[in-house]
Amino acid sequence: MAIIKDNVLFQLISGSLGNQITIYQRNGQTIVAKKRGRSKKKPTRKQLDARMMMAEAAAYAKTILKDPEIKAYYQSLAGPGQNAYNMAIKDAYKAPEVQNIAVVDTTVVVTAKDEFRVAEVEVRVVDSAGVILERGKAVLGRNGVDWYYKVGSLPAGGVICVLAVDLPGNETLREFRLE
Repeated sequence: MAIIKDNVLFQLISGSLGNQITIYQRNGQTIVAKKRGRSKKKPTRKQLDARMMMAEAAAYAKTILKDPEIKAYYQSLAGPGQNAYNMAIKDAYKAPEVQNIAVVDTTVVVTAKDEFRVAEVEVRVVDSAGVILERGKAVLGRNGVDWYYKVGSLPAGGVICVLAVDLPGNETLREFRLE
């Protein structure tokens, strides 16, 4: 691969020359590289999984970017040489992280983060027999990281289940045992 600088001829050319080289522009630079062909090897399971995940991420990006508000959000996060589509694909690859669950009096405080945005947090209170006593959506706090949910009761030996969901729909489930 070669990067060409200050050459008028190559600044106006892009594409392939026979089966030898390919000329393209990336981030304002002209690049000349050996022409690549399709691999003759059978793809591995890991490669097939990566292709499937990329196909799902691309489908998400194409669909979600039809909404001008969300497109503007992703575009605002794009760096040099990136666009809203790239950011949407990046967001689709990673699920949110539930960092902490705490109970303060009768309020469940959930610290959830995502590289982009956590869309919602659902809290479920389950008793020791596994019966769901209550469930509901938590409310985002002023700091943009903590989510608050007011519970009616906290059964001894029960579990608080927290489900964090980001914009692409990636989910993270975490449990907190009550004593």
